[in-house]
Amino acid sequence: MQEENKRVTRLLASGPAGIAQAASILRAGGLVALPTETVYGLGGLAANPRAVAAIYRAKGRPSFNPLIAHVADVASARREGVFDLRAEKLAEAFWPGPLTLVLPLAPGASVCDLARAGLDSVALRVPANALTRGVIAAAGGPVAAPSANLSGHVSPSTPAHVLADLEGRIEAVLNGGACLVGVESTIVALLGGAPRLLRPGGVSRAEIERVLGEGLAGAEAGALVAPGMLASHYAPRAALRLDAQHLEEGEAGLDFGGRFTGAPGRVLDLSPGGDLTEAAANLFSMLRALDAGGAARIAVAPIPEADLGEAINDRLRRAAAPRG
Repeated sequence: MQEENKRVTRLLASGPAGIAQAASILRAGGLVALPTETVYGLGGLAANPRAVAAIYRAKGRPSFNPLIAHVADVASARREGVFDLRAEKLAEAFWPGPLTLVLPLAPGASVCDLARAGLDSVALRVPANALTRGVIAAAGGPVAAPSANLSGHVSPSTPAHVLADLEGRIEAVLNGGACLVGVESTIVALLGGAPRLLRPGGVSRAEIERVLGEGLAGAEAGALVAPGMLASHYAPRAALRLDAQHLEEGEAGLDFGGRFTGAPGRVLDLSPGGDLTEAAANLFSMLRALDAGGAARIAVAPIPEADLGEAINDRLRRAAAPRG
């Protein structure tokens, strides 16, 4: 079982120095709680799967739900998601602000598989807080930032709330005072067909419908593509055989801790050293790579249930479930 990496959590002052310090921590792969107009978000670089895995670990999040990628401006958002006319209208009306758009993933997007929970869509927001937009711009890329609290706890709207849950678990909190809205962003999916309201929040249904000139449908049953909803993830074409002790003929291998060392066939090791954070960071990309190799079945080595292992195993069990 991994030991919890205790650290000193710094409270960074607002202003240019704090922005620079926060951005430096993010670029180095660390985590910083950032103020937004809704709640404080637990930020890590969205392109860095190791940083995203650290977010899940710090929160004690039970499964790999997709995370919102926060960007500095609309131009940055267009590099990550495919905008249609409706998305352009909503971005013009409500960004910066408490609205998240779930869009098809753009070619060349930087938000990693783990932050997207393996989906081919991406959740994007331009926050209204100028401090946080400055950090994102200085960090050089989208910042994944779920609420900066332990999973299941009340979302934090002050630095004190963040520290009560996460002190010793993250590198820093950027002090932006109390959040103005205090509830999470509204999430709207634009993935073809009718626009869908996936989560109510800081922008009302009526305001969105007025800008779009059409009504919002509700979330489809089973179409769980956004933060705050149960996870639905990338399902491989290959069948998965979990808790495998060895490789059978014709199988590819998803290893952990070198169990399949020397086995014939294609094997990728989530973490040769048995590091669960490294394993979480590699999970989606390695699963996709093995699936693309054409094997009919992928043998998955046993992974401990401790710490991030619980979330990794949850994801693998979902992927291995029979499909109708």
